[in-house]
Amino acid sequence: MIKLKVVEGRTCPKCKSAANQRNAGFNKSGTQRCACKSCGITYTLNPKTREYSEEIKDLAIRAYYSGVSGRGVGKIHKMSKANVYNWIKKNRSGVDKSKN
Repeated sequence: MIKLKVVEGRTCPKCKSAANQRNAGFNKSGTQRCACKSCGITYTLNPKTREYSEEIKDLAIRAYYSGVSGRGVGKIHKMSKANVYNWIKKNRSGVDKSKN
């Protein structure tokens, strides 16, 4: 029989139980997964965010307005061109196009 320890900060997001939590491996990004034996769900302890910083967004928008294509900006910053186009659509009025 495996004895489970109660670890600080490891509570089930569904049933809010701190007991009967066990390790369930790792996800693709390398973050620890846990499983609740009470309700049966698996969850990630500290999920990583996949968000670009405001600096990167600003650089991409400025590069686009300075004459680089959306595809070119995506290649330079190693991101999807769809990201660049979506940021431009959202920030059309809030960007100073004259700055380079």
